[in-house]
Parts: sequence; structure tokens; C-alpha cells
Amino acid sequence: MQITSTAIPEVVLIEPKIFCDERGFFLETFQANKYKPAGITLPMVQDNYSGSRQGVLRGLHYQIHKPQGKLVSVAAGEVFDVAVDLRRSSPTFGRWIGVVLSAENRRQLWVPAGFAHGFYVVSDWAEVYYKVTDFYDPGSERTLIWDDSDVGIAWPLRDGREPMLSPKDAQGLPLSKAELFA
Repeated sequence: MQITSTAIPEVVLIEPKIFCDERGFFLETFQANKYKPAGITLPMVQDNYSGSRQGVLRGLHYQIHKPQGKLVSVAAGEVFDVAVDLRRSSPTFGRWIGVVLSAENRRQLWVPAGFAHGFYVVSDWAEVYYKVTDFYDPGSERTLIWDDSDVGIAWPLRDGREPMLSPKDAQGLPLSKAELFA
């Protein structure tokens, strides 16, 4: 497995070793001992799986009181996956990382606690799955607005059209008004 640092050192791109033959392929999507060098040492307590059509943007989500680290992968299709640093004490506070995750490249993105996370569906359909380090807590869930000009995410919007958002995501807050981590 190859671990690649990003411009925000705690967010890492992981490329699992893939074994292919005439039958298809096999890869380990997670093994605790192999992920330790990437800084992923917390136990994973929940798996999430979603399917979305092209143009859907989910996020940017985070839990303020029970923050979750997320190991994100794509089972079908392609997404532009984003992490935004919400740790005020961090030298990379307010900065974002965006990577293409797809069923074809089989990459994973590690998004540690203290970050907002979201993705935009580039393909006709995408299925995203991710492991998290704490349980879902609706009372502490927060949403950073997807198009905050202070953050400046360069979303690859299809034909420049606005993304499809849930009502909750459409009411996200800008960084200047969001509840943040220390």
C-alpha cells in the first residue's frame, strides 16, 4: 500500500495494493496494522454507504462534540472528495484538499477528526463508503457551506451548474460563522 501526504499533512491519500488476475481483483480495504503508518490508529466503529447521482454534493459535514475521522472510498463511479481544516490552532486552518476518488483508481482518503468533509459526484452515479472513528451524533452534526468564498473550494461543477444539495446542506454556515475546533 502506498501512503501519500497532501498539502495538509494529516490528510493522506492511500492507494491499496490490488491483486488482479483473469477472475477480477482483490484488495484489503482496511487492516489496522497496515494503516498505522498513515496515522490511522483510532478504532473504526461505524461504516457508512451512500449512493448519489451526478451533480449531487454531500457536505461539508462534521461533528463538533464527537468528531469523526473518516476513511473514504468509492465503490462505483467517481467523486471529487474534499476535506477542510476547521482546527483554529492549525497552521492549515481554513485550507482544503480535494482529490478524485473512483472505483477505477480505488484510492482512499483519510480525513482526520477536526475537518469538514464532503464530496461532489462527477460520474452518472457514485457509491461512497467510509469508516468512521466515532458514532453518528445528530445533535453535534454541523455543516460548512459548500461555496464559502473564504475557503474557495474549486469544485468541478458539471457545466457550471449549481449542485444538488439536501435542505440541511443548503443551510450550511460559512467558516466565519461556523462552530470550530480549538
